[in-house]
Amino acid sequence: MKTFTTLMFTAAAAAALAMPALPLAAQTSSPIALNGDVKAVKIVTDADGKERTELVEPTAIVPGDRLVFGTDYANKGGDAVTNFVVTNPLPAAVRLAPDADPALEVSVDGGKAFGALAALTITNPDGTTRPATQADVTHVRWVLASIDPGASGRLTYPAIIR
Repeated sequence: MKTFTTLMFTAAAAAALAMPALPLAAQTSSPIALNGDVKAVKIVTDADGKERTELVEPTAIVPGDRLVFGTDYANKGGDAVTNFVVTNPLPAAVRLAPDADPALEVSVDGGKAFGALAALTITNPDGTTRPATQADVTHVRWVLASIDPGASGRLTYPAIIR
């Protein structure tokens, strides 16, 4: 079994929010292939008046619009990869959506420490603390215990334009 830690990047192009897809760069040599994208969440009304939600390429994005950041991963190697870490910084122009998975590991200190949002706090300038909110999140992280050879999956988190 091989153990890898990989940091992937989704922030630079998403900060501009004009680019529809974000290439992700693995920072270490790894059999894990990564590919990221950003989709806008749009409500579409059918000809018969039924509404449905679609994920589309972002074009014109305004504050309050919802996005879904996604990362596809695949083990292209011949061995299982264990403890694979995927860390995505949130672009400054977005905040984590309130309906994000509460078990999602997040950071509110620039990626130094991670935990469930409900367990994190922010230190105010006067030294007091307050509970962290979705607007404080700077990074999201997943730790994949094991990725078998040939296995693949998708990681996502919802965000809202500030």
